[in-house]
Amino acid sequence: MGHHKLKRFAENLTFGNLFQVGFEQLEQEGFALRGRWHEHFGNDNPITLELGCGKGDYTLALARIHPERNFIGVDIKGARLWRGAKTAIEEPLPNVAFIRTRIELIDRFFGPGEVSEVWVTFCDPQPKKPGKRLTSPRFLATYRRFLATGSTLHLKTDSQELYEYTLNEVLPNEECTVLFSTADLYNTPYEGEAKLTQTFYERMFLAEGKPITYIQWKI
Repeated sequence: MGHHKLKRFAENLTFGNLFQVGFEQLEQEGFALRGRWHEHFGNDNPITLELGCGKGDYTLALARIHPERNFIGVDIKGARLWRGAKTAIEEPLPNVAFIRTRIELIDRFFGPGEVSEVWVTFCDPQPKKPGKRLTSPRFLATYRRFLATGSTLHLKTDSQELYEYTLNEVLPNEECTVLFSTADLYNTPYEGEAKLTQTFYERMFLAEGKPITYIQWKI
């Protein structure tokens, strides 16, 4: 492991806005802020999650324009989360936090109805394992355990396969209402938050000429 990664991992332990809980501790003790995130943020504002957030591009961008909401980025990669957490401290953005965990465990961190919005941005499309896709029925069932009624979800991806799978195979069977969908985001007149910022991977895909797809829906 490189020196820079080790340094970042050590610095992560000092960040008050980054939460890391091992699986065994989660099993034995649970997560102290589950159902009580208002204690961390000091308010009862709505919570938005960015799943598979990487460096937290959307977490940070949304938090800057919505100080009346709280934003939490979730990823398993500590070196990536370091950048997002450090930026949130430096700016500062007190309405931002990060969790280092596997998405499979995300319902251990939030109580029923505690979250009102979810962004899934450029996740692994899992071409050979549909059940592991973050928009699969399995994961949507997990999200329902902590989402408030009428919550909004967003999928932004370069994967046409993931886009079509979610739009045509999953959502029609999940009691969801599709608010907007496009197979080519940057060739539509849409001007919503999906165009707010571009992640590192998004810029790379656009440079390769790949269209970006987007779905917004409610449960």
